[in-house]
Amino acid sequence: MSQTLSASTLLAVPLAPLAGALLAGVFGTAFGGNVISRKVSHTLTILGVLVAFIISAMTLKSVVEGARFNETLYTWMVVGGLKMEVGFLIDSLTAMMMCVVTFVSLMVHIYTIGYMEEDEGYNRFFAYISLFTFSMLMLVMSNNMLQLFFGWEAVGLVSYLLIGFWFNRPTAIFANMKAFLVNRVGDFGFILGIGLIAAYAGTLNYGEAFAKSEELAKLTFPGTEWMLVTVICICLFIGAMGKSAQFPLHVWLPDSMEGPTPISALIHAATMVTAGIFMVARMSPLFELSDTALSFIMVIGSITALFMGFLGIIQNDIKRVVAYSTLSQLGYMTVALGASAYSVAVFHLMTHAFFKALLFLGAGSVIMGCHHNQDIRWMGGLRKYMPITWITSLLGSLALIGTPFFAGFYSKDSIIEAVHETHLAGSGFANFAVLAGVFVTAFYSFRMYFLVFHGKERFDQNPDPHHAHHPEEEEEHGHDAHAAHVSAHATPHDDHGHHDEKPHESPWVVTLPLILLAIPSVLIGFLFIDPMLYGEFFKGAIFIDFEKHPAMEEMAKAFHGPVQMAIHGLTTMPFWLALAGVVSAYYMYMVNPALPAAIKRRVQPIYTLLENKYYLDWFNENVIARGARGLGTGLWKVGDRAIIDGGIVNGSWKLVGWISSVVRWLQTGFIYHYALVMIMGIFVLMTYFVWLNK
Repeated sequence: MSQTLSASTLLAVPLAPLAGALLAGVFGTAFGGNVISRKVSHTLTILGVLVAFIISAMTLKSVVEGARFNETLYTWMVVGGLKMEVGFLIDSLTAMMMCVVTFVSLMVHIYTIGYMEEDEGYNRFFAYISLFTFSMLMLVMSNNMLQLFFGWEAVGLVSYLLIGFWFNRPTAIFANMKAFLVNRVGDFGFILGIGLIAAYAGTLNYGEAFAKSEELAKLTFPGTEWMLVTVICICLFIGAMGKSAQFPLHVWLPDSMEGPTPISALIHAATMVTAGIFMVARMSPLFELSDTALSFIMVIGSITALFMGFLGIIQNDIKRVVAYSTLSQLGYMTVALGASAYSVAVFHLMTHAFFKALLFLGAGSVIMGCHHNQDIRWMGGLRKYMPITWITSLLGSLALIGTPFFAGFYSKDSIIEAVHETHLAGSGFANFAVLAGVFVTAFYSFRMYFLVFHGKERFDQNPDPHHAHHPEEEEEHGHDAHAAHVSAHATPHDDHGHHDEKPHESPWVVTLPLILLAIPSVLIGFLFIDPMLYGEFFKGAIFIDFEKHPAMEEMAKAFHGPVQMAIHGLTTMPFWLALAGVVSAYYMYMVNPALPAAIKRRVQPIYTLLENKYYLDWFNENVIARGARGLGTGLWKVGDRAIIDGGIVNGSWKLVGWISSVVRWLQTGFIYHYALVMIMGIFVLMTYFVWLNK
C-alpha cells in the first residue's frame, strides 16, 4: 500500500530542517551578511522541524494502518552491478524513529530560544541543530547502506561542530576532537562491515542484502574458519560501539558535555547515540544468524550498563551525572539487542529519548536558575524556587529508575526479563549487570535529585560563585558558563551580585518543553508496550528466529497487560533494588551527609579508580596516542625520510647521476676510442662463443 505514502511528502521531512539550517546558517551569520535577525532564524528553523514532526506523525498514523514505502528516489551511480542510490524505507521502525527525533528536536529548538538568548552564535547554533536533525532523519529513513553511512557520518560531523560550539574554550576543542577521533575508530569497523556486505551480497540495498542472508550464513571468512556473517555483524557493531558510546569507545560522551546543554539533550537523548541501536535493530536479519555476535553485543552492553553507572555515583557536575546515566541506559539497550529482543531495545530507545531529554533540559534549567553553577554540591532546596523544573525533573528521575507505571519501567523491566529468558553465552553476567545497574541507577539519580532540590540551601556557600567570569576556571570545570550566564539575565559586568541572588524559575520557552517532555515520560510506556512488544507493530521491520532465540515468545506468554505488569512489578527484584537505591541516597545525603565522606576515606583506592574513569583516558592518551605518535614518528623518519626520500627519491637520482657519469666518461668524441671499444666487444663475443662450443 505504498501509494498512501507520497515520495514528495516524505522528502519534506528531512528537507524542511535542511532548508531552515541553510537559511539560518547562511543569511543569519557573517558568512551571508547577517541579513536575517535572531527571531527570523529561530522561527525558520523551528518551522522546518515542526513541519517534519507533523508529517512524521501523519506518516506513523498511515504506517499503523498498514502503509509502507520502499523506493529509490535517486540513483547516484552504478559501478558494475553495485547501485549507489538515495531512497527511503518507511516501516514501523522508521516511522517511530522519525517521530521521536523530530519531537525531541522540536522541544530542543524551542528550549534553545531561552537558553542561548544572548549568545553571539545564536543563529549559528540554530543552523547546527537543524542540520543535525536533517542528518539523523536521512539516517533513519534510508533504505540502503550508502545513505545510512552518509547520515551516520553527517551526525558525527555536526556533533563535532556542536560539541565545540564555544570554540574559544580549549576544553571544548579537545572534547569535540576526542569525539570525532573515537567515532572514526568505530566507523572504520562499520565501513568494513558494509564493504563485506557489498562484496559478498553484491548490493547495498537492505531488502536485497537481507534476501541473501541465508547464502551469507553458509560462507566463511577467507583464510579462517570464522562465519562470514559473524565477522560482518561484529564489524557493524563496532560502528555502533563508537556512535552509541559502548565500552571501550564510550570515552567521548562524558566530555561532550562541553557543548551547550540543548545539544546534550539532542545528541544524548533521541538522536546520535541511539543511531547504533537503530542500526542493529534494522540489521536484525543478519544478526540473528550469529549467536557469537549476539553474545559479544550482550557482554559489551552489560559492561557499559554497570560500570558506567558506577561512574555516575561520584560525579558532581549535574550534566555529567546525566551523561553517565545515558551511557548506562545505552548499555541496557545494547544488552536487549544481544538477547535478540530488538523491539525491547527500540522501545527503551523511545522511552529513554523522552525522559533523558527531559533530564538534560531540566539540568539546563537548573544551571540557568542557579546563575551558571553546575556543581550539585552548591545547590539544595531549589524545589521552592523552581517548582516546574522540580516536578518535571522528579518525573524524569522516576521514569529513569523504572518506577512502575512510568515509561522507563515498562521498557527497562522488559530488558531485564529478556536477559533472564535468553541462554546465550554471557547471559549470566548480563543478568547480574542489569539487576545491579537498577540499584546503581536509582542511587546516583536520586543523589542528584536530593542534592539539587531538597535539603539545605547551599548556593550561597559556593566558594566560586562567579566562575563564568573566569575563563581559566571555566575551562577547568567545563561549565556551560556563558550560555547559562546570559540566559539567566545576569548582568555581565556585575561580578559581585550573584553570591546573594536567589535561584529563579526559567522562562516559559524553557519550562514548556519540560512539561511537554514530562507527559510522554510518564505515559508512553503504558500506552505502547502492548503493540510494540507483543503486537504486530514491528512486523516486517524486525526479524527474530524464535526457534533459536525464544526470549520474546516466553515474555509474551507472561504478559497480561500494562496494568497487571506494573502491579506485578511492585513485587519483583528490580523494584526493590530501585527502592533500596532511593532510600540509600536519601539516608546518605539528607539524613547522614557525613557518611559519604566516611565511605570515601575507607575505599579511597576504589574512589580514585572511579575518579580517573578506570584510567581509560590515561591509557588512550599515554599508551595509544603516544604509541601512535611514536609509530608516526618512526614511519616519518624511517619510511618517509630514509626509505622514500633518502632511498627512492634521492637514491634514484644519485643512481642515474652515477650511470650518466660513467656513460659520459665513455663518450669521448674520438673515433679511435669508439673503434677500440668495438674491437674489444667483438673479442669478448668471439671468446664467449668459442667457450660455449667446447
